[in-house]
Amino acid sequence: MANLPEIRKNREEKLKKIIHAGLNPYPQKTRRTHQIKEVLEDFSKLAKKAQEIVMAGRVRTLREHGGATFFDIEDGTGKIQGLLRKNKIGERGYQFFRELVDIGDFLEVRGTLMKTKTGEKTVEVSDFEILAKSLLPLPEKWHGLQDIEERYRKRYLDLLFNKEIKQKFELRAKIIKTLREFLESEEFLEVETPILQPIYGGAKARPFKTHLNALDLDLYLRISPELYLKRLLVGGFEKIYEIGKCFRNEGVDKSHNPDFTMLEFYWAFADYRDMMKLTEKMFSFLLKKIFGKLEIVYEGKKINFKPPWKRIEFFELFQKETGLNLEELSKEGLEREAKKMGIEIEKNAQKAEIADKIFKKICQNKIQQPTFLVHHPKGAFPLAKTFEKNPKKLANFQAIVAGWELINAFSELNDPIEQRKRFEEQEKLYKKGLEEAQRMDEDFLTALEYGMPPAAGFGMGIDRLVALLTNSHSLREVILFPTMRPK
Repeated sequence: MANLPEIRKNREEKLKKIIHAGLNPYPQKTRRTHQIKEVLEDFSKLAKKAQEIVMAGRVRTLREHGGATFFDIEDGTGKIQGLLRKNKIGERGYQFFRELVDIGDFLEVRGTLMKTKTGEKTVEVSDFEILAKSLLPLPEKWHGLQDIEERYRKRYLDLLFNKEIKQKFELRAKIIKTLREFLESEEFLEVETPILQPIYGGAKARPFKTHLNALDLDLYLRISPELYLKRLLVGGFEKIYEIGKCFRNEGVDKSHNPDFTMLEFYWAFADYRDMMKLTEKMFSFLLKKIFGKLEIVYEGKKINFKPPWKRIEFFELFQKETGLNLEELSKEGLEREAKKMGIEIEKNAQKAEIADKIFKKICQNKIQQPTFLVHHPKGAFPLAKTFEKNPKKLANFQAIVAGWELINAFSELNDPIEQRKRFEEQEKLYKKGLEEAQRMDEDFLTALEYGMPPAAGFGMGIDRLVALLTNSHSLREVILFPTMRPK
């Protein structure tokens, strides 16, 4: 087989011949009358009428047979066989097709429908036009798992050759549409908040920094929309949600990508218990709409989303799996235990953060069925209210399914004085070198001082949800263009 530069040169020569013949190899539009799916579904009726139809798509195969050429043409809806006969299209047209059309080119074909002797649905071509001449050949065999990174780098080829990958992204779109449908039915209003923020907040994460020349202003790509959404609660909205991109300057692994899609919603006059019930209701709606049932299979295990989901205390599960009593251990004692487990702890990390790292390594993957992990230690989430029955715990939950942390939710802290104290503690940690600490946001504190109603907030990574529901091992399988190290 000729090498790639030779193939490209050969195709460039064909391109020149097409132009020399007075034809535009990249016309602006097509006269397509039917998508291939429509043709296949109404084939008998259209064939009976002997009606000429026009289809457009990419040539996927070419096969010569005497004075005829068979080819497959594919659009976004399906694939059909085309047949070119010399005696039907003429010697000149037939030779033009044979010499200048390659696999990978986009064609418009006009013709009538017929079935071959073997019964294959076919369009017999009376005329054709090149819509886009391809200069590089489609690979004869596309890379499998042995070269998975190349699949992500050239997602366009991955989609062409792996139909199940394309189906995952079609399902992703359906999942997001269904989430919107549910939230709208619950009278939540979709809003948009800034992606470029003068102060980042709403989560513990390192931000990406940029500069706005017009105002000579440093800005950050948001790590969360939370603080802006809560400003809207102050402004009188009671039920709001946003689906959008967030950006965190962190490592890349199976459950993390530097830019990712987040669903956040806030519900005034509700608490984290109300949010657990709404979460169960939302997943029941989503699963029934998408799959018609509440059970899925993920990596060989059956996962059942039927409510009520299991509820378990963070402290209780932590002690059960690690043998450590969080309430009795000091920060230093917990740090020593973490080091014994081979867990790297950042300088100035707080007790709650150390506990979270231990939990993620030892406990999280043991949770397979949908579970609400409630009442994390105070300090884990500086924007959450404390649990009224025990101020060392938070009024919060995380939803964990098949080892994935899908959801983080809590009763929102709306006491401006307590929130200021929490920010001050975080600011001290930041100055000591903890880059992921939350920053002081004076404008948000001013908003809280005007009064924010009691509310519950909810954050869910859409990419993680889609990975779970499409039986994908990594986020990179469900992000069209994941972040990759340059070659």
